[in-house]
Amino acid sequence: MTVISSLETIRVALPFETGGPRVGMRPDMDAWLTMESLMVRLVTDDGRSGWGEAFGHAITPATDIALRSTVAPLLLGQDPRSISRLMARIERPLHGFGRAGPAIYALSAIDIALWDLASQAAGQPLYRMLGGSDAELRRYASLMRYAGDVDAVAANVTRAREAGFTTIKLHEQTVPAFRAARAAVNREDMICLDVNCPWSVAEARAIAREIRDDGFHWLEEPVWPPENHAAAAAVRAEGVPIAMGENISTPLAFKAALDAGALDILQPSVTKCGGISGMQKVFALADTWPVRVVPHCFYWGPGYHATAHLAASRPEPTLVETAFITFAARPHALFDAGCDRFRLPDAPGLGFDPDWDALEPYVISRETVSA
Repeated sequence: MTVISSLETIRVALPFETGGPRVGMRPDMDAWLTMESLMVRLVTDDGRSGWGEAFGHAITPATDIALRSTVAPLLLGQDPRSISRLMARIERPLHGFGRAGPAIYALSAIDIALWDLASQAAGQPLYRMLGGSDAELRRYASLMRYAGDVDAVAANVTRAREAGFTTIKLHEQTVPAFRAARAAVNREDMICLDVNCPWSVAEARAIAREIRDDGFHWLEEPVWPPENHAAAAAVRAEGVPIAMGENISTPLAFKAALDAGALDILQPSVTKCGGISGMQKVFALADTWPVRVVPHCFYWGPGYHATAHLAASRPEPTLVETAFITFAARPHALFDAGCDRFRLPDAPGLGFDPDWDALEPYVISRETVSA
């Protein structure tokens, strides 16, 4: 019987340039200078490796500890082939640590790595194992925040459009910045607004009324707190399409948002909601509602590959969110923020093949737990 012999965690923080002012993703945050990936590698006793990624960014130290101290003892020595059985074994004992946050992020990474192993064993790229047939995908450009600098917004939206992107997302919070982006491209180009949960319902409704005739593709997470689905539904009633989902972690929580009529575009995140298995449950739920699925994917590691394979498994064309930034080193062949089209590798599994020569200077830590 094949068993999992070791779990390795690797934290990598890649510096990047944005093409504009260096600021935090919220006004109260320090400037964001690196994008960190917490990678997980499961190794079996027959020498195979499966890759996963846990969300993310500033919370990775806590998730790293959860993986090594709490998840690894439940996982090592186990047969990786029955993913649902194994995930139940490690998920249920952890429910007391929260159904969102580092524990779920850790479980998401494990599930992705198990699916990587399973599709390697099946000799298929993951998207084919999930029922997909087309490896050709399109990205959308997800810009960093430029602190409301309308010139930087217009310049970077123009740069993204010149690179071929017809769907471009901002992370701004002011109407002048929104309109600078809208004016920089053609009317048929899609401008999306991700405002990162800043407003009360009254504030968000007022903004929605102000911009509803400007032709924005969606308004993402307009209210605080993000789980206030009734508030999101009230904003949606103003006539602007609402997107949300990256801060939802379980199928029941997704159902609550759908039941509330809170959204038009559902954005589950594979590194936050239970990995491939969790995403499949969310997809099945979404397919019973009149919503469109566009996964959240503001990361570059194995989770980026997993999101792309999931997109390729969908029956309709599904865009892959891609951070429109320039990294100090290209992490792997699949990530190219300057190209709107790409093709998944034909290799079995995720096909995650990082360039460690390029990444090694940016490795923060490597830790291995063995059986």
